[in-house]
Formats: sequence, structure tokens, C-alpha cells
Amino acid sequence: MRKVTLLDIYEHPITQKYVRRSGMAHAISVANHAFHLAQEYNVNPDTAAKAGFLHDIGHYEWYSDGEWDYKDYREFDIHPIKGAERAHKLLVRLGENKRIAKEISHAVLFHTDSALPEGEFQLSPLQLVVHLADEKDKQPGDSHHYRYIDRQKELTRIKQLDKKIEKHMGSGPPSQMDNGPDSY
Repeated sequence: MRKVTLLDIYEHPITQKYVRRSGMAHAISVANHAFHLAQEYNVNPDTAAKAGFLHDIGHYEWYSDGEWDYKDYREFDIHPIKGAERAHKLLVRLGENKRIAKEISHAVLFHTDSALPEGEFQLSPLQLVVHLADEKDKQPGDSHHYRYIDRQKELTRIKQLDKKIEKHMGSGPPSQMDNGPDSY
């Protein structure tokens, strides 16, 4: 049994403030993509969906003269760093296993190349899944951050994804159901 569900995360005021800022529809979509990719990459689908959902929790709005300034964003943004911190703090507050909270925050940290050091860097399977899930949902001009769905549809999609995760974890082999003896 999972200690923390996506619904628990979604309903928290920190999530509502910061994930909503970066696009709730995008976050839910990336969580869904991460869930499906996790199965392909033999990653825990619960952990992947949570990391996908929280991947942009560190976003700051980069505007110049009332319009999105992509150049400043690419040059100065540290949203993966801030997001890793926020995700970790939120998950620990909600009672998530601390090891899993750390794995999720690392996936948030490395979901985009803006936080990666120069040169070669090897992503963990979870980090790769979140990166690929984010890439899968991107739209030109960063419009994926501005897609809108009403709150009832958000809630419905979160609950549906929680059900998929529960179903998968109830029927999957033990290696996919947990990340160690104390993970759930």
C-alpha cells in the first residue's frame, strides 16, 4: 500500500500554488506519460508518476515587458534545483518514504538539461523516464505550460491515474511494487 497518493500531493496547498503556476494540465499529462514509460524502463510506476507530476514545481515566471522571455529562462532559470527542494520537502511532510522522496527530488533535478553539468552525465532509469515524459508533452513556444483543464477534470485525471497505479502495484511482480524493504 502506498503511503502517499497523487491525490494527496495534488490537494496540498504547496502543490496548488507551485504546480498550478507551471501548468497543472502539463503536470498531470507528464505524470501519465511517466507511469506508462516506467513500465517500459522497469521503474516503479508510482515513483515515476509522482516525479512526473512534480517535475516543474520549481518554476519561476520569466517575463520581460509582459511576455515570456525564453532567453532569460534558458540562461538564468534554476527551476529544477528549486523544484527538487520543494518536491522533497512536500513529500516528506506528506509522509512519503524518505528514500523515495530523495529519488523523486533527484528526478525533478535532472528532468531537463538546464541543471545538468557540462559534459557526459548518466541519468538513472527514473530520471530518464521523467525526462522523456516531459519531452513527450512539450509543445512549441512552451505552450504546454499554458494548457488549461478545469479543476474537476484535473481531479478526475488524478484519481484515474491513482487507480491505474494501485491496479498495477497490486498485480505487478514484487520488484516493480517497491524500491526496497521499507519503501511502502
